[in-house]
Amino acid sequence: MKVLAVADSDSYLKWAACLLGDLPPGCTAELTVIRTPITPSPAQIHAAVAGAPRPRPATAGTAGPAPGEAGEPPVLSARALRRAAERLRPDVVLLACTGPVVDILAGEVLAGLSPRPVFVSGLPGISIPATEKAWLFRSGCDLFVLHSGREVEEFSEVGRRLGGGGQVGLARLPFLHGDGRAGGHGGGHGAAPGGRTPGTGPRNRVVFATQAKVPRRREERERILASLAELAGHRPDLDVVVKLRALDGERQTHNERHHYQRLWQELGGPEDTLRFAAGPMREHLERAAGFVTVSSTAALEAIAQSVPLLVLSDFGVNAEMINLVFEGSGVLGTLDDLSHGRFLTPDADWCRANYFHDSSESDWSSRLVALVGQARSGRLAPARSLLDGPQHAAARRRARLRVEVPPNVLRAGYRAKRRMSRYLKTLG
Repeated sequence: MKVLAVADSDSYLKWAACLLGDLPPGCTAELTVIRTPITPSPAQIHAAVAGAPRPRPATAGTAGPAPGEAGEPPVLSARALRRAAERLRPDVVLLACTGPVVDILAGEVLAGLSPRPVFVSGLPGISIPATEKAWLFRSGCDLFVLHSGREVEEFSEVGRRLGGGGQVGLARLPFLHGDGRAGGHGGGHGAAPGGRTPGTGPRNRVVFATQAKVPRRREERERILASLAELAGHRPDLDVVVKLRALDGERQTHNERHHYQRLWQELGGPEDTLRFAAGPMREHLERAAGFVTVSSTAALEAIAQSVPLLVLSDFGVNAEMINLVFEGSGVLGTLDDLSHGRFLTPDADWCRANYFHDSSESDWSSRLVALVGQARSGRLAPARSLLDGPQHAAARRRARLRVEVPPNVLRAGYRAKRRMSRYLKTLG
């Protein structure tokens, strides 16, 4: 079974690279990046695929280095991606992309491939609550991969209500290499961070995982930085790290208005108090004595590696803060807990219900194999996209521009359009 995987941002690339490692035995795969305005930098691409188990490449001579070889996944234009797909003739196309890009790739750029591949998509992290928008953009795919029984239940309900789409499959989040049991003995305050873990060296790092979208307000982010700095002042033995999704100026899945490193510089924060770093989260957690976030899938990675943690509740626990799933987890805490180094361990029952289900419950790969069999025999009816039709034509044209026009040209066009709009407004 040959798989072509396409990602468009740092978080989706990481998800795709890891998910390919969970393919059934005997599969081969190519991993690529589609060129868009949020294309990850070379450093982000390296960090996203570092350590991920990559299956052997499906073909030789493709446009760029293949997974498992020395190079990184190639960045392709929409036209080059279509040519690569026609050359590879994949059984499966994994669209690990933001919603509008999934829709335009499945509905137009990669439509009509022969033989007809199975289109697979999914979400790279916590997806509670389920949203109609996520379903709509992926309704042209044959399989929608999710990562907890709760997510499967909620999205299946959305699908029944809206129609369209294909099957929903369950997988473990592929970058959760541990099983979460060590951290799941019930909630409660853990000891202050410090000490050693055999084989990993000193665990003297506290990692704050940033989230681009939340909290939105500058003053809220300043409060987080202040609490981290207070912790660093109380515990000079700790390496307090702000783990960035992207360095200032790099693109990521969601735009970040108030970048933490820039904020710290504007506040005049001492350089030796907090350390700002990018790179693979896995490497940071190997040295971590504590972990903190407002809302990040990295909290699950911390649980998997038995790192005590805090999910900050000071700014609300709700869908807007993307942390609703952590209700009842035992790891919700406050900035005061952070500044005093009080980290928590998760509730075991919550872990089993959310992302740490037994691997035997995962059915996405068996569903995929069955769908490929149906496609090869000509029995697989295409998933019905809810975004087909003239009412969605303008949105699809905009999405097509994102994958066909070089980002620098596209950004120049947007700037020119804004200037013209301002000029016309002054005239009238």
